[in-house]
Amino acid sequence: MKRPFFTVFTFAKLNTRRYFRDRTAIFFTVLFPLIFLFIFGGIFGKSGDVSFRVALINQSDYQIAKAFVDKAHEQTKLFKIDANASDLDAAKEKMNRGELDAAIVLPNDFGATKQGAKSPSGVAQIYYTQNNQQAAQTLVPVMQAVFQPINAQFVQTQLPFTVNAQQTNDRGLSSFDYTFSGLLGFSLLGLGIFGPVNIFPELKKQGILRRYSTTPIRVWQYFVANMISQVIIGLFAMSAMFIVAILVFHLNLVGNILELALFLALGIITMLGIGLAIGGWARNERQAAPIANLVTFPMMFLSGTFFPRFLMPDWLQQISSFIPLTPIIDGIRLIATEGKHLWDILPQLGIIGVALVVIYFIAFRSFRWE
Repeated sequence: MKRPFFTVFTFAKLNTRRYFRDRTAIFFTVLFPLIFLFIFGGIFGKSGDVSFRVALINQSDYQIAKAFVDKAHEQTKLFKIDANASDLDAAKEKMNRGELDAAIVLPNDFGATKQGAKSPSGVAQIYYTQNNQQAAQTLVPVMQAVFQPINAQFVQTQLPFTVNAQQTNDRGLSSFDYTFSGLLGFSLLGLGIFGPVNIFPELKKQGILRRYSTTPIRVWQYFVANMISQVIIGLFAMSAMFIVAILVFHLNLVGNILELALFLALGIITMLGIGLAIGGWARNERQAAPIANLVTFPMMFLSGTFFPRFLMPDWLQQISSFIPLTPIIDGIRLIATEGKHLWDILPQLGIIGVALVVIYFIAFRSFRWE
């Protein structure tokens, strides 16, 4: 092996060994992203069924009211009934705090057979706050659908116009499938930027980089060595995230694993360039930390890391599409959960390629050994 590449692989091996001996580094690159995975997986990893947090208050003694309450308690996917809200005042207090979407009250005459009527009747009252009108508007037709089979027992009606729903053969993305690629992007930020930003100023402070500058090693060799070690570490950390996502939150990984690994490696190298530029330029932690935050926070919130970009205004989506992390997250999503291939994501690869050239040009020009 030629000497320049021998130096590269020697430094890459040393960096990788140093990482696996550092428990703190393992925590922040593997366990810390897993904590976020469990938090967001618990929020978005549920099924896509609509559910309502309600208080169900039955003031009626009639059998139909009791049967409806029993049926509502059985429909746990539709209604999340708060057993502690036993009266309307308690329910209103919880609605004001945002703990409940609405309160369903069955009045004392619900289920009674009125004079001259052939069948029982009743009106269920739904209470909601001004800030939760959308949930109430959705809950009204849901309640009507629940009452429909009960009404059919007493009144036979033939509706002239109806609605029919048909499921397509396309699976589509669940909330967790969409969120998971953003969590990988968050992990990439930590691996690529905060690692070098924290380590390089410390190495300069200890004079280690100054001693490196007196050896035959060149800046490009040092950079390539860091790339190799960071890709190994990053793929290790993200493999742990994929394993947990598949086993615990049932992520449907449909893409080619080799293509996904290559794209993840490209994403790691791109984010690492930003970390090398900041960490290589800064003389100490006081210079590195604010610049790192200034760069990472816009990417964190505008690239679809924690919430989908399609929720943003159109003009902001256009701007955020040129942030380096955005095509990385989009590419991960397209390959992992939509089964696309590398040649299907050429627009994302093009933006990443341009960003890669610009980032490493800045990194080489700004790097200082001391």
